[in-house]
Amino acid sequence: MHKPLILALLLALTGASVHAEDANVVSPQVTFVTSTGYWEESGDPLSGLDPNSAQAEPPSEPGNADVARRGYYKLIALRQQDGTAQIHLQQIEATPAGPEVVSSAELEEFSSLKAYVTDIRPETSTGVTAQPGMFATVYLKTDPAAREPETWTVLIDDLGDIKVERASN
Repeated sequence: MHKPLILALLLALTGASVHAEDANVVSPQVTFVTSTGYWEESGDPLSGLDPNSAQAEPPSEPGNADVARRGYYKLIALRQQDGTAQIHLQQIEATPAGPEVVSSAELEEFSSLKAYVTDIRPETSTGVTAQPGMFATVYLKTDPAAREPETWTVLIDDLGDIKVERASN
């Protein structure tokens, strides 16, 4: 009599753990992510990221010189224990096997502010840009009690040079 009840309970718990694993695909510390812009090259990853930096991951092997590498950029806000955020910039390569991280670095300009990120938005919500590079807007507060956030921009030009600055409206 009790065996069907125990079996039903075990099946329910097993199903619940599968759903819990699915919910953990993205870390709870990730508060905002945007993928935007694009890049094409046949050589080195982002010229603005220092490969000797402790914050940067080593780039993947350069591709065959005959085959152009291409992909997109991703900005990620990670919430820290104190509520402030770190912003990471990734260069993602679109490969036949799926997306691969080419380079990843923390943007120290934001970390030094000890800011609370309230939003990250791409230049366009269509995901289509006419020129190589990236433009995204980061909204943040350095004082959590502030009514309005500050607006900052992250710009990557067609050469891969990165510029982070406060927006001037």
